[in-house]
Amino acid sequence: MTTAPSARKATEAAAASRGCASNVRASVQQQSAPLNAASLPEHDRPLVWIDGQLYPKTQAKISVFDHGLLYGDGCFEGIRVYRGKIFKCGRHMDRIFRNAERLRMKMPWSRDEVVAVMRQCIAANNITEGYIRLLFTRGYGTLGLDPRKCPRPSMICICDQIALYPPELYRDGMKVIIAKRPKTPTVCLDPSLKSLNYLNNILAKCEAIDAGCLEAVMLSVDGYVGECTGDNLFIVKNGEVFTSPLDVGMLDGITREFVMKTLCPQVGVKCTEKKLRVDDLLGADEVFLTGTAAEIIAVTQVGDKKISAGEGPTTRKLRDRFRQIVTGDAVPED
Repeated sequence: MTTAPSARKATEAAAASRGCASNVRASVQQQSAPLNAASLPEHDRPLVWIDGQLYPKTQAKISVFDHGLLYGDGCFEGIRVYRGKIFKCGRHMDRIFRNAERLRMKMPWSRDEVVAVMRQCIAANNITEGYIRLLFTRGYGTLGLDPRKCPRPSMICICDQIALYPPELYRDGMKVIIAKRPKTPTVCLDPSLKSLNYLNNILAKCEAIDAGCLEAVMLSVDGYVGECTGDNLFIVKNGEVFTSPLDVGMLDGITREFVMKTLCPQVGVKCTEKKLRVDDLLGADEVFLTGTAAEIIAVTQVGDKKISAGEGPTTRKLRDRFRQIVTGDAVPED
């Protein structure tokens, strides 16, 4: 009897799903003749890991039917590499696996396997100081929304360089605006879910670009200061550091947490979560942003309001301590 097409497709999908995890293990374990970016022309670097295999940059492709592309259905992490170590690797794994679970993605990989993939990418691309973009997508499926039509998720790992802001801005500080577009309310789409859908942030980023600057502060719909389009935000007032709590609606940033729980205590600065209003922001002695790619950078002007003449003393203490840690011998991977 001939197998029905629908049954045959279901069988193939199940086989693909089982094969996904084994491809990961094979890729990590079989290192007899690994690819190395140094052997490739510049336009083909970096090597990109996709579902069990490293590809030169020009060959790194996904299906046009991947729901990550079609609908932003997936999650990602931006992760720093310092001195060959994966900064706060454990916290990044906590967040991406938590978000994958919130998306009801059935992960065929363990945390250890994902970390092994990242280390493989670091080695293949000869990275000692760099940036990892790790993505879990829903995978290929139909043109409908139904995630059950995607037989297996996909994993992509890119290890390369990133520079959000020019070096002089770390010395002189940067100008930002307050976006007219508010942050998507948490009840609609929780910003702590670092999904592949960043359209709300991108549209606010366009406002910043139109105003001739690189970042925009995003407010909640009820007017509280949350975060910027790609960074968390802190203010300094009378030597004390403040930032809005996560329930205002923002990403639970790894660098944000590191500033609050590690850097502030180490440099003797008190840090308090407090719902900030625009008046708090404009009346601050210092303002700074944090993020994996941005690290720590001062804001010296918000719209037409001058905040400071340059990087303030508290921001400088925190940034100096951060650089001491990530350039030292004990880069934290927890």
